[in-house]
Amino acid sequence: MRVADPIEDPSAPEVRRLALDMIDTMRDAPGIGLAAPQVHIPLRMVIYYVPEGRDEEGEGHPLTILINPEITVLDPALETGAEGCLSLPGMVGSVPRPQHIAVKAFDLDGQVQEYEAMGYHARVIQHECDHLDGIIYPMRMTDLSSLGYVEEMTGHDE
Repeated sequence: MRVADPIEDPSAPEVRRLALDMIDTMRDAPGIGLAAPQVHIPLRMVIYYVPEGRDEEGEGHPLTILINPEITVLDPALETGAEGCLSLPGMVGSVPRPQHIAVKAFDLDGQVQEYEAMGYHARVIQHECDHLDGIIYPMRMTDLSSLGYVEEMTGHDE
């Protein structure tokens, strides 16, 4: 895997088409996030959403498209949480990640979007953005004994 290339024109029609194709792929999987390199397009774009009840407020986060995202860690304290990935189907592992980040990215209109994310929301963004740098979650794990098949690690299929 390699570092994905920046998108020169976030508002280009082909970028919008890629985003729509990625949304369809993510929903078909089913998943809650997808990075362009996961569909063999080496560009810096991710899509994600946070389902209701999965974040700290319980409200979730709507479908979001991040083009050329930049993450800044606001609190370096790490929290370990379970992660799975469409690139490693049926697997899950415990991954330590910072729990408070700032995000800066372009949207499909070429406008800069900036916001903060915490907890599970921050985890999802970091997980997806890792794909842009050729990183998959087991590379972030500090204890590989917590990596396994979903049914073995949780006692049921997920």
